[in-house]
Amino acid sequence: MKAYVFPGQGAQFVGMGKDLYDSNPLAKELFERANGILGFRITDLIFGGTDEDLKQTKVTQPAVFLHSVIVAQTLGETFSPEMVAGHSLGEFSALVAAGALSFEEGLTLVAKRAGAMQKACEMVPSTMAAILGLPDAKVEEICATIEGEVVVPANYNSPGQVVISGSIPGIEEACERLTAAGAKRALKLKVGGAFHSPLMEPAREELAIAIESALINRPVCPVYQNVDARPQTDPKVIKTNLIAQLTSPVRWTQIVENMLKDGATCFAELGPGTVLQGLIRKVNSEVCIEES
Repeated sequence: MKAYVFPGQGAQFVGMGKDLYDSNPLAKELFERANGILGFRITDLIFGGTDEDLKQTKVTQPAVFLHSVIVAQTLGETFSPEMVAGHSLGEFSALVAAGALSFEEGLTLVAKRAGAMQKACEMVPSTMAAILGLPDAKVEEICATIEGEVVVPANYNSPGQVVISGSIPGIEEACERLTAAGAKRALKLKVGGAFHSPLMEPAREELAIAIESALINRPVCPVYQNVDARPQTDPKVIKTNLIAQLTSPVRWTQIVENMLKDGATCFAELGPGTVLQGLIRKVNSEVCIEES
């Protein structure tokens, strides 16, 4: 059974998708449709902008979403997913690929998500850090000891790799304590805010309104969602989990484990980069990875 997975913010690179745009009429049509929906030519920034252009949250999120979804749609009849999942932003790509969201609705929600997250980032100085070489439980325990600051696990990426999220003073203190506890590395990330933490509550509230009014259909296959790592097909549950996603951790390790337990024999990553392939191999080094 093949599992399709979709990357999140951070996988982007200038020029991604340009070959598809130039060679595939459907890809060109979808990219141009996206320009109209967004109200600016995002293709100019994706294909010929700078790294800094592409790092803007309002550009990055729709750009990665577009690349992922368009790759899936240009596969035609060969794309017949039996299970899908996406890392953070990638969950929206997965939902479109599985038919739960239309291309237009998915892109509109992603654009609103990016704008809401950008505003939340500007309200409180905050950041994230990758913690390597400690058990999840130890990271959780130490984060809980930081008083007066927001510090929480945000991404359970693979065994021994957890990203924490919170206020700048809180993350700095947590990194010191985690290093003292034996972490191999405590690496502060170059991000604009504390994604998947309580500091994203204003963004969650804003996005909730858009998600509640969105049309979400029953997907053609189970979607393993970030919030609970479980396979979902009920549109009501999918909506509830999507709304909770911005302030809840991404349970990627558990998603991969559950997909394997449920019969996944091969994984294919659709979208820019190969980050998820690396994380999947850390969960199970023997699993089949289909190069896209």
